[in-house]
Amino acid sequence: MKDFIEPFLYPHNLFLWAFLFAVIRYRKIGLLLLLVWFYSFGNTYLANHVRHWYGTAISTEDISRDFRGNYVVLGCGGDANSIPECAKSRLDQLVKLSFGREDAFTVHMTTLYCQPYVDYLRSRIQAQAKLDCFHGGATTYHEFYTLSERLDTKMPLVFVSSDYHAFRVKKLANQYQFAATVYAAPSSTFRNVNCGKGCFLTVNLSNYDLFAKLTAEMSSFYVYDLTRGWTDWYKKPSGG
Repeated sequence: MKDFIEPFLYPHNLFLWAFLFAVIRYRKIGLLLLLVWFYSFGNTYLANHVRHWYGTAISTEDISRDFRGNYVVLGCGGDANSIPECAKSRLDQLVKLSFGREDAFTVHMTTLYCQPYVDYLRSRIQAQAKLDCFHGGATTYHEFYTLSERLDTKMPLVFVSSDYHAFRVKKLANQYQFAATVYAAPSSTFRNVNCGKGCFLTVNLSNYDLFAKLTAEMSSFYVYDLTRGWTDWYKKPSGG
């Protein structure tokens, strides 16, 4: 009973029911549309379906057990002495993907501060792995342009990124015609949220975070895609 009642006392769910009361009381189309928007993007049942679609169709592709290509780990910030958790998550995912390989392979890493990445990975990955680290640029779009100039696009690759960046990584890999698959390190936002007895009567803040990240990710790519025909900003060296 506690698990059923408690979510209704959260501020966002109190707001949901107050919103519903206002719609019934004032009977305004604008309020009704706002309520539908607020409920749809916050409902866990609907959000979990989006998470399932994104996870299977976008952020995680099947990788063959006998894969014999190389790996690309896109940078995730940091400084000269440390790397953030998102970078550790990507590198840990790479270690799992390459586990058991006995052949030589290369790991390409695109980041401004290479040494912390190299130090973190070297102690965890097979000795025969060659680590190739370089500054690819300030954005994912700069990184892909640099990679296209530096790597053989016909070489089988696995791109390792975070799940909230997987959409643009997959689109860019296809655009630059890399022979690549995309594998994303998971984050809490894209993991299913428990949908209990009150699931259809409540909203969850993590679902708004999910749709905010998806909107930002897709908007970023489509703005780039729209402008790349008449500008070359992503080809120019970026500072930092």
